[in-house]
Order: sequence, then C-alpha cells, then structure tokens
Amino acid sequence: MAHLKLHIPGPIEVSDKTFEAFRTPMIGHRSQDFKDLYAAVMPHLQSLLYTDRLVYLGTASAWGIMEGAVRNLVSKGVLNCMKGAFSDKWFDVSKRCGKEAEALQVDWGSPILPEQIDERLATGRFDAVTLVHNETSTGVMSPLCEIAALKEKYPDVMFIVDSVTSMTGVKIEFDKLGIDLLLAGTQKAFALPPGLSVFAASQAALERAATLDDRGYYFDLHEFQKNAEKSMTPSTPSIGHIYALKSKLEDMMAEGLDARFDRHAKLAQMTRDWATGHGFTLFPEGGYESQTLTCVNNGAKPGGREVDVAKLQGLMKERGILIDGGYGKLKGKTFRLSSMGDETEETMQTLYGLLDESLAKL
Repeated sequence: MAHLKLHIPGPIEVSDKTFEAFRTPMIGHRSQDFKDLYAAVMPHLQSLLYTDRLVYLGTASAWGIMEGAVRNLVSKGVLNCMKGAFSDKWFDVSKRCGKEAEALQVDWGSPILPEQIDERLATGRFDAVTLVHNETSTGVMSPLCEIAALKEKYPDVMFIVDSVTSMTGVKIEFDKLGIDLLLAGTQKAFALPPGLSVFAASQAALERAATLDDRGYYFDLHEFQKNAEKSMTPSTPSIGHIYALKSKLEDMMAEGLDARFDRHAKLAQMTRDWATGHGFTLFPEGGYESQTLTCVNNGAKPGGREVDVAKLQGLMKERGILIDGGYGKLKGKTFRLSSMGDETEETMQTLYGLLDESLAKL
C-alpha cells in the first residue's frame, strides 16, 4: 500500500530518521541505560519549555494527562474554557472525574480572552482553570501570555494548559508564564508517533496534588516527580518513543528554537495566503489563527469559496496526500491543512501545487 503524506492535524508525518531512532534495540526500563537516556533528553526538554522544572514523560495520549491534571489539581471547582471540540470535551472529562465544573463557552472560531476568564474567576468558585492553547478543531490560538498574566491576580487557581498542537511550534516559556501544568502529545508538532506525552508541573501544582487523596496512581504528579528525580518513570515507558524524542530534540536544538518557531509562523502564513488567494476565507477570528495548522472556511461562515470537501480529499489522496475534511460539526464545512513538525517551504509548496491541481478538477 502506497504511503500517504500526512497533512492532517495529527498524527503528522514522521521522518525516516525519527523512525530509525524509534527502532533502537530495546533496553530495560529500570536499567542504568534507561536512566542515561532520560537524563540525556531532560536538558533539551527544559530548554524547549524554558523551565528549570523537571519535565515528565507519560506513556499515554495527551488525554491521559488532561484527565490526570483534573484529578490532581481540582479541589473546589474547575472552569473549563471551551472553544472547540477538544476544549469542549475537557468539560465532560471534568464532570466524569466527579469535579464541580463550569463551562466558559465561546463560539467555535473565537478565542478565549483573558477578560472572560477574569470575570468567572472573580466569583471565587474555582481553584482551577483549563485552557486548550491551540484548538485543533477550529484552528484558533488563544492569547496564552495575556491569559497567564491572570495568575498574578489569582495565585491560588491552578492554570492547566493543553499545548498539544502548539508545543515546539510556538514559544511557550513555562516558568515565565507561571502556569501550573503544561502538556502535549508527541504526534503533533513534535512529529513523533502517537503514544507519548510531555508535561511539566509547578511547585504549586505538586503542593495542591498533595492535598488530594483521590488523584489515582498512573497520573499521580508526585509519582512522576519522585521518579523523574531519579531519571525514571513511574511505570513502564515506551522506550522507543524516548529514543525518537532524543533524536528529534537534537534536531530542534541544531535548527535553533527561535528558527523553528519562525519557520512554523512563516509556513502557517503561507498556507493562509494560499487559502485566501484561492477565494476561501479562514474559519478563525482574525488575529487568532493557529501557527501550526490552518482551518479553511468552506461554508461554515458566510462569504468565500465553497467546494465539495470530500471530493477534494479524494483527489488529494489520488496524489498521495491526506488532508483533513473538518472535525465534528465542522465536517465538510471546513478543511484543515497542517504545516507543523518537519515541514519546509519546499514541502508546503508541493502541497499547494497538488491542491491547485485538485481544485481544478472539482
């Protein structure tokens, strides 16, 4: 079966070099070799997240860490900021974990703004807030720096941030922002296979977790902390993922983090320009577009070109490319193009050329 190049929001394309690292011969997960491996990736992870904190590795999708964050950090009540399919789901997860949860809901395509959070936190009902930084379903990136500035006003509120499609694609300074838990899965901008999560927690988060008796085991922050102090993980990790992560982090450091962030910003702008240059409008509210993927409007909002997205996907598949046809209630009403990970101006120009050919046949 011929390989389809992935330009969907995730999993994204994984390089041969990364796969080679992934298949490094196995080692014991309680061995010195593993400790050396974890110790080797730690400085790069700390550089990537701009933190002096230990960075944890969890063998799970990001949803495991998202649920774990709720169980570890919510005591009184959690404000779930909702602006798309994934942030909306966090509200459901909070309730399933037995937490007092309230929705801060905005229209799909709009960002979460700091004044909206401020108004709710001022009620005193919440000791935690969840935010999806870059909402994959809508291609909207909320202003994280401005939102994190609220932490100074509400120091006892845990700020929990999903950066699943923004980590490694945009600069996120964990310590400077003062947020309490930052998480991502590796199948997005990291350009690794799915199955590994990267996350960091503040000292305040560890102190909050210590007050809760029902935080579970698999995602217990204290288990991660005490094991990370010994370059270990609480339970059996996916060792192949960590070898691949080591290789990928070395690539990132060689490129330079600022250069990497600039590359992502440029490719996202190129994709937006392609879309608007072909008569489409963008689904996100202006000024809040994602820097790692582009959500193109196709009738979900008035004004702009509209095509048969399913046919466009089929024509692109014939050309060896997989694009996304819209998520959830936006299926067929948008289409999404990923430009994250290892993509370059050359690879994106190839994508645009094949899209042009396909559009001409609709």
